[in-house]
Amino acid sequence: MAKIETKLRALGLILPPPPKAPPGVTLPFQFVRIVGHRAMISGHGPQNPDGSFAQPFGKLGREVSVEQGYTAARLTALSMLGSLQQALGDLDRIAAWSRVFGMVNSAPGFNQQPSVINGFSDLILELFGAEVGAHSRSAVGLAELPFNIPVEIEAEVELVHRGA
Repeated sequence: MAKIETKLRALGLILPPPPKAPPGVTLPFQFVRIVGHRAMISGHGPQNPDGSFAQPFGKLGREVSVEQGYTAARLTALSMLGSLQQALGDLDRIAAWSRVFGMVNSAPGFNQQPSVINGFSDLILELFGAEVGAHSRSAVGLAELPFNIPVEIEAEVELVHRGA
């Protein structure tokens, strides 16, 4: 069995199915776009194991606490890993996490975005280790996010180079 899948099972974590657009919403893009040895991952939000958006909804610093935001970012990592699993067939194909861009639905005055996005980074480092999981990162506050989700995260990974 693949190493990352084994770690996920050992932690009791489940990868959700691909995100589904709400009724009446069209998503004219791919969740994972593979170009050469890179995979660009579109923005993902927190999902429950059944694929639905995970609560709470709202802004950090108002309806959502830092701890809830951290958990939402962790769930967003699982959502992204689910999409990568679908696209790659094997998460062990990831050679390096290159960059992560974390967006936090922030109430005016909220400035703890890095603490929230740590939920994503901490899980990636736990699963992939320091060598593969290390990444550059931004964590920014935005006035609004789609569907009132508390966090949205996009990323880019380098894939294992396979011989022809």
